[in-house]
Amino acid sequence: MRVGRILALISPGLLVAATGVGAGDLATAAFTAGRLGVAVLWAVLLGAFLKYLMTEGLARWQLATGETLLEGALRRLGRPVVYAFGLYFFLWSFFVGSALMSACGVAVHAIVPVFPDPATGKVVFGVASSLLGLALVLAGGFPLFEKVMSLCIGVMFVTVLVTAVLVCEDWGAVARGMLVPRIPEAGGEGLGWTVALIGGVGGTLTLLCYGYWIREKGRSGAGDLTVCRVDLAAGYVMTAVFGLAMVIIGSTIVVEGRGAGLVVSLADALTKPLGAAGRWVFLIGAFGAFFSSLLGVWQAVPYIFADYWRFVRRRHPDDETAFPPVDTRGLPYRAYLLVLAVVPMLGLLFSFREVQKVYAVFGALFVPLLAVTLLLLNGRADWVGRKLRNGPLTTLLLAATVALFLFFGYLQARGSLGV
Repeated sequence: MRVGRILALISPGLLVAATGVGAGDLATAAFTAGRLGVAVLWAVLLGAFLKYLMTEGLARWQLATGETLLEGALRRLGRPVVYAFGLYFFLWSFFVGSALMSACGVAVHAIVPVFPDPATGKVVFGVASSLLGLALVLAGGFPLFEKVMSLCIGVMFVTVLVTAVLVCEDWGAVARGMLVPRIPEAGGEGLGWTVALIGGVGGTLTLLCYGYWIREKGRSGAGDLTVCRVDLAAGYVMTAVFGLAMVIIGSTIVVEGRGAGLVVSLADALTKPLGAAGRWVFLIGAFGAFFSSLLGVWQAVPYIFADYWRFVRRRHPDDETAFPPVDTRGLPYRAYLLVLAVVPMLGLLFSFREVQKVYAVFGALFVPLLAVTLLLLNGRADWVGRKLRNGPLTTLLLAATVALFLFFGYLQARGSLGV
């Protein structure tokens, strides 16, 4: 019973962690480890902390004002932000939906290779994973979603962590990599891959979903900030441990590939040290990571659309009345859920590498935009109150985050990271 209460308390943070870990994150961690080893484990910890910082800021805004961060940004930052976010959101939805379907399809085909052509397996199992996610969200609402996500989280966390423990060759080097910040040269690529690793920890636009999940839990007012900080800490500790484990695994095995294909290659390479059973178990854990990401996006991103849609359709743009919670049985939520689960299937006809590359660029652009939004909204005491506004250290860290992720986005756009 006590364990159940603890899990219920930290559930929103764990949902953020599970939704934010996808094929691109696993691939980036494995690629970086293959080039730089465990010397950059500290970058995983830094990345998890920065994502915690931004999600905590999002929670502060919502608890102080009663508005989601999206509503606050659309209302206070002007019409150009409304139009720019809409364009970004719809493009992001397509590319992330396609990438998640592709990742699930590739992983399931590797576990159950019933089709002679892997491309056919990717399409069939990708479509099936999307429809399964759609059915689960429609059938059980938030309670069923929590339970299924808990199962996926447990599977991915245990299998990847156990695999890392079994293949690790030097725990002393692991400890030094976590505690001593250092960037190996790696032929001049060390800095780029380290920044990529920091950016690859946790989610991007999915960070906004946390606000809707804490509403489902009935959290409101500054008094709930402590519990939000606790559950976010738990979620990002899990994200960090998962990232550390993937770097350790990637540092011990040389693999080639991209995105979900790299994860399958990694599983194949694990056959030598762990046997066929180890490969199979690792693939199940990877699928747990991919499907939890898909399910989290399918359940929460329609909240964002419904929030955006009712703001755009508001007859009086200057009306400052806060919106009530999104109705998950309403037409805007369910219509966008259907669009999200079906339209990105078109992306399955393209190379996973190309879809993943475009998605990575879009994801890299969002994080500095979120940090700027938090600097603007949480920096004003007349909006959030003196006690909940950004302190000097938070302001400095958010500004540093903007600079860091803009650099990451620049490298992604140039394609110099090969992700």
